[in-house]
Amino acid sequence: QVQLVEFGGGLVQVGDSLRLSCLASGNSLSNYVMGWFRQVPGKEREWVAVIDEAGETRYYTDSVKGRCTISRDNAKNTGYLQLDRLKPEDAANYYCAVGNIWSVHQHEYHSWGQGTQVTVSS
Repeated sequence: QVQLVEFGGGLVQVGDSLRLSCLASGNSLSNYVMGWFRQVPGKEREWVAVIDEAGETRYYTDSVKGRCTISRDNAKNTGYLQLDRLKPEDAANYYCAVGNIWSVHQHEYHSWGQGTQVTVSS
């Protein structure tokens, strides 16, 4: 089993940058594909980014391409999501998750963090 906890959310302004962290325990993060998702109350959970086990391959949803960097430091059992030039539509509860295969579908991820709230003021 692996447990995940997100940190780094908060109130930011349009145009700011933010880096979220995902701390893993109970197992080695290097064993898993890691994804980031976000959700606004009343709406579907949206996939944001995914990174493979070794951190060699990354992919992003269109709405964050060019503004987002997903990364990982397996030695620290920590994953990251950085968002630059934040927009109002980036406001959401952000979740990290891990799974056994490369996927953009949330049902393929078996372990999830509790979420961290990102609020964007304009």
